[in-house]
Amino acid sequence: MDYRQKRKLSFVTIGLIFLLSGVEYAVILPTIWRYLQLLEAPPYFLGLGLSAFSFSGLVTGPVFGHWSDRTRTTKNIILFSNVFEIVGNVMYFMGYSKWLLLSSRLVAGIGAGAGSSIFGFLTRTTLPDERAQVFAAVMACRQAGLLIGPAFNIFLRLCDFKLGPFVVNKYTSPGLFMCGMWLLMQFAVMGLYWDIPPLGSVPEEHTPLTEVRDEDEELLMSLEDENGAAEIDLYGSVNPEQTETQLSSESPSPPPASSDPFASFSTSHEFLREEVVVLLTAQFITLFNQTALETMVTPLTQKYFGFGELGNSVMYSLCGVEVIAGFFLVRWLSRVLEDRVVLAVGLVICSGACVWCLIFLANPQGGFAFELMEFIIGVFLQLLGLPFVAVSQVSLFSKVTAEKTQGLSQGVRRSVGGLATILGPLWAGGLIGNLYVMLGMMMLLLTLIMIMMVLSYENLVEPPRVVSAEDSENGG
Repeated sequence: MDYRQKRKLSFVTIGLIFLLSGVEYAVILPTIWRYLQLLEAPPYFLGLGLSAFSFSGLVTGPVFGHWSDRTRTTKNIILFSNVFEIVGNVMYFMGYSKWLLLSSRLVAGIGAGAGSSIFGFLTRTTLPDERAQVFAAVMACRQAGLLIGPAFNIFLRLCDFKLGPFVVNKYTSPGLFMCGMWLLMQFAVMGLYWDIPPLGSVPEEHTPLTEVRDEDEELLMSLEDENGAAEIDLYGSVNPEQTETQLSSESPSPPPASSDPFASFSTSHEFLREEVVVLLTAQFITLFNQTALETMVTPLTQKYFGFGELGNSVMYSLCGVEVIAGFFLVRWLSRVLEDRVVLAVGLVICSGACVWCLIFLANPQGGFAFELMEFIIGVFLQLLGLPFVAVSQVSLFSKVTAEKTQGLSQGVRRSVGGLATILGPLWAGGLIGNLYVMLGMMMLLLTLIMIMMVLSYENLVEPPRVVSAEDSENGG
């Protein structure tokens, strides 16, 4: 099996992992509150249970990322992290007490930390020009999982039998179901995932780009047309000039894999640079606002529109369709627009959505139809901006940080996002009855990141010196 086939199979496996993570969230979320009530848990346990998963991922993300940077492997890390997903879901299925249920989400969240290693892997095995398209496809897989997850609840809610001493019902069955899914994923990772080397260190006879080394742009485009970009461009376009430069500078003897990627690493230099701070701030603010709005939506629909479980399920399904379409729109736009332009567009859309919500949703006026239309427009705008910001800031972050320590860098980025997903619901949950304050703070945060981006716009590009350092380090 050549490099191209291994790369394609590995990317497909990663897509399945993110799909399954979305399914897990969508399967467990609708039932966990009632499950906790049956275990006589106080109301605050719902927040603890949802936050426990994010907290574990926040802590373990940098650890797994550092591990992958040192070993230059991710397969063993994924297999190891999936064990925590399996054990956590078994604990959720058992459900003897509220504390076991809380612990189950804490354990399962450890497995989510492998995402930093996966994003590091994707960074090392993609060209900068195609990276945003790959990230968009992976993120769309998780959204697809969120969309199809509720469909599994249709048959899970019908479960009513015993498995030895354990009761299998609509509350415990999601844990058993996800345990089985993650077990199957273990076999998929073992059979389909490959620890392929970075593009720069691939031997010339195995690289997927060698065959076009001496070809000009016209021949490259004809090959893409004839082969559907299967051999040259797995997810998007390739800049032939950049490809030729990378391949022509390839060294016949790359450095040994055991060389320490952290030998000259400086935390302050890596994470306190202006452009990195801007992107981490964008990560925090967008996820904080998103989770705050998600927390607000259900009480709002119940209060003003009388939505029940069916109405909310339909709403979330439509939202999922929009977000997936948004990711594919961004995947297409990233071929012709710079990451910083896509990020700016996303922030403008999110700001517009927040202004709309402040004007029309903080204190709805008019009849049912008018209020419903205001709500739909506000949610539509918020979800429209999300893929623009999510994809562009991840892609840009991978380009302004060192490739050899991408695992740790992506772990830090995901930890910042995890902190936002914990604080966002806490902020919104206490201000459901005072939307002006809640939305006002969100607007203030968006204004802050917009100002930061304008001041740092010139720096939000891939530095040439980073490419040179990576080339000399990886031999390509």
